[in-house]
Amino acid sequence: MTKALGIDLGTTFSVVAVVGAGGSPEILRNREGENITPSVVLFQGDDVLVGSTAKRSVTTMPDECVQFIKRQMGDPHWKFVDSRGFEFRPEEISALILRRLVDDAEMVLGESIEDVVVTVPAYFDDARRKSTLDAGEIAGLRVLRLINEPTAAAVAYGVDEIERGTCLVFDLGGGTFDVTVMNVASGEFEVIATDGDRNLGGFDFDNELMKHVANAVLADGGPDLLDGGALESDLREKCELAKRTLSNVPQASVFVSAEGRSHRVQVTGAEFEEMTRHLLDRTEMTVEAVLAESGLGWDSVDRILLVGGSTRMPMVAKMLERLSGKPAESRINPDEAVALGSAIVADLTARELLGSPSSSGTPSGPDPVSITDVTSQSLGVLAVQAGTENLLNHIVIAKNSKIPCKRVQKFQTLQENQREWLLQVTEGDDPDPEYVTRLLQRPLTLPENLPKGSPMQVTMSYDVDGVVHVEITDLTTNTSLGEVELDRPLNLDRSDVDRMRAAMNELDVQ
Repeated sequence: MTKALGIDLGTTFSVVAVVGAGGSPEILRNREGENITPSVVLFQGDDVLVGSTAKRSVTTMPDECVQFIKRQMGDPHWKFVDSRGFEFRPEEISALILRRLVDDAEMVLGESIEDVVVTVPAYFDDARRKSTLDAGEIAGLRVLRLINEPTAAAVAYGVDEIERGTCLVFDLGGGTFDVTVMNVASGEFEVIATDGDRNLGGFDFDNELMKHVANAVLADGGPDLLDGGALESDLREKCELAKRTLSNVPQASVFVSAEGRSHRVQVTGAEFEEMTRHLLDRTEMTVEAVLAESGLGWDSVDRILLVGGSTRMPMVAKMLERLSGKPAESRINPDEAVALGSAIVADLTARELLGSPSSSGTPSGPDPVSITDVTSQSLGVLAVQAGTENLLNHIVIAKNSKIPCKRVQKFQTLQENQREWLLQVTEGDDPDPEYVTRLLQRPLTLPENLPKGSPMQVTMSYDVDGVVHVEITDLTTNTSLGEVELDRPLNLDRSDVDRMRAAMNELDVQ
């Protein structure tokens, strides 16, 4: 049997890992000999370049390059249009990145790869998870499982050295942020609570530095660097480099050339921390909220694990140590921890689902692990509150419920011989329908001659990938009205996925 890969499909960089012949996870280098591959795509006619070459081309051909596509997953309105006028959805862009990652892995391993486990932010909702599964299918891959990034990272740490304890995983990547609290005991990983922000990451810290430098250049008589074109792309690259420099030294300089003039803007670490304090405060609030939801205090947290390249900023570790009184750990490269953990999960999942002793080719592979994750979003139904005409969001599966899970709730008809129910399935915690996401809004035909107040049972479930399923049962006749397929207006339909998968074969991905 061929190997199963673990893929950290990141906002700014992606990483691939596999369980090697010795039974331990290892990073697979790409064709450039790098451990990480920039999640950047460059379109040149029928040729598609992914990775370092594409990233280097952003400053010279910004209109032909796509970056940070992970932030657009699940957005049906976002499209990239290349110079030929061809349109690409976020799922297609992610599929191109996946295809390149697997192609590189195949070169290293010398064999064809079909099976993968892909990581997602813990706070990804149903639409974004489904988009990630679609991207894998478009790329011609079989996604054995989606696993939350903080959970994968904890597996990478835990398999080697965590025997027992409560861990807080602080995962600040290039574009997303998650906090997860979990118990670890002899290979069992039980997530207690998780939360995050899918629009917070190193990208946003870069933005603040870019604004600072751009304002300084304007004050020096220079042009507006935030022009959305080549000047802004060049500024982003230089500010990202300066941010990394400030993680190691107290001061950095950003050199900008524009309109025949050169500008130098100096930034100290203290200044950078001050201009991004509001972003760090957002992470602190999330950490405290997750601890509160878990029912634990800092004295119950044994270890704090840093994951994601943006945790290299010294302010992150300082904040966590101030809050907890404990040092934060980054023994495993924060860029690689998620991929290493996903490789372990991929190997174990392949053994379980595909019947192989080990995808590593060894009799045993990694020691078995058991992962119990939780839902990151509440799941509910819109229904009229008893005795009123007010439409409210009624939660069926609460946030932080263990998955896979199934919950049942009963509702009742409002009228005599009611023949239709406008079923509206929601994602979110707020009782106000205006502040939740509607996963489904569909008229449901009911049996004839039902009296007023007839009970209808709604069965909702999250599968192991965090994807939602809904079934309706008429309790008057004890008849199932069937599983309701979610419309998922934010996602591709079956024909779109098939068409995009066929189109992928026409592109030369390099």
